[in-house]
Amino acid sequence: MTGGEIFREAWIAGVRRHFPGEPKPSYIVPWADTPAWERASAGAVYEQVALLIRQGGTDKLSREQRGRFVALCWIAQIYRHIPDPKPAYVADWEQLPGWQQETDADIFDHIVATLA
Repeated sequence: MTGGEIFREAWIAGVRRHFPGEPKPSYIVPWADTPAWERASAGAVYEQVALLIRQGGTDKLSREQRGRFVALCWIAQIYRHIPDPKPAYVADWEQLPGWQQETDADIFDHIVATLA
C-alpha cells in the first residue's frame, strides 16, 4: 500500500467516524476512483508527515497540533494543483468544521501507527 493510499484510508475512516450525518460521496470515494491530483496530494502529505515523524519529537505535539500540520500540508497541495481554489478548500484551522479537524488529527495518528 502506498503512502497516498494510507492517507486516503485514514481520511475515509475519519470521515465515517466524525462527519455528522451522511458524508458527501466524494468524501469517501475509493482510492481507485480518486482524482489524480488528489492521489498525488495524498501521497505528498503522507510523505511530509512521515518525514516529520521520522525526525522525532512529534510525540510532544498535541492532538490539535498534529491535525493542524496535516491541514497545512493539504492546503499547500491545494495551491499546487488548483490555481484559484474555493476559500473553503484553503480555510485556516479555526475555520474548519470540527469533524475535519478530528479527521486530520486521526490521519496524523494513523501515519504514526503505520510507521511503528
